[in-house]
Amino acid sequence: MKKLTKIGLFLVYTFLIVACEQHIIEYDTEEIDVTTTAQFQIHNVIPLASGTAYNINRIELNDQLLTNETFPLYPNYFIPYSATGGKFFTTDSGIINLKLYQGAVDDLTLVYDRDIELPTGKTSLILHSFDELPTMVEYGEYPKITTEYSGETTWIKFHNSLYETPGVPTPLKLQYQYQYTTDWDTGDKSEWINVGEPVSFGEATGWEPVTVNKTIEVSSGYARVDYRLRVIGDDGSDQGNLEVERSWGFVEYGDYWTGYVGSYRQHILSRYRVDNTSYYGRVYQHTAL
Repeated sequence: MKKLTKIGLFLVYTFLIVACEQHIIEYDTEEIDVTTTAQFQIHNVIPLASGTAYNINRIELNDQLLTNETFPLYPNYFIPYSATGGKFFTTDSGIINLKLYQGAVDDLTLVYDRDIELPTGKTSLILHSFDELPTMVEYGEYPKITTEYSGETTWIKFHNSLYETPGVPTPLKLQYQYQYTTDWDTGDKSEWINVGEPVSFGEATGWEPVTVNKTIEVSSGYARVDYRLRVIGDDGSDQGNLEVERSWGFVEYGDYWTGYVGSYRQHILSRYRVDNTSYYGRVYQHTAL
């Protein structure tokens, strides 16, 4: 009986070895040369309504198809999109041509045709107007914090792509700030804390640490984080909260997002500050990692 058991086990092991040898999984990957390759994402913050009529349903890079309606570029989204982030298109660094087509798949209209000089490394292309070159922000490396037990940091990169009115970028230098709850029993909150340095239109902060005091101790960690914007004068003085026009008048900008420990999010301020309450200025969050 023992001999039969040993023979049976031998046959199982042999089958498993043969199966592994016959079912090798290979991934179709190609190593890139980081010294010559441009890696980029395209963010569409052009003030447009949501809906299929405004989707970018075809993108061409150097007259070659980059993506189509299978993976469209929606208003206030980015590509290559991933729920967990971290994906990029690649091409040789230098001058590229980018064409965008909008509308129904069987009736596409060329709405953007620009030559753009891409550097090596990772870059965020921020499309803020069909009539202008995109602003380009260096993606940067993800900072890390090593902790013995549980972390308490999420990372935010803030972009200023706000327009005053159509065709008029904001002249305001803005300081992004956050506030978090320090005690969930009492509701006490921290002071307002700067997210990096103030930035003008077309600029962004680096990856800045934002504290997350998570609501559930035994978890991966998340909590509400409040945000606001302060206007910074030419002399560096704080001029007060940014005001944005809504249908009932001007209001001080404020918002909140769920912060996840160890995550990386891009916060892009876009649309219009005044005279266009249908597309009033606000921040959109895009997952980086």
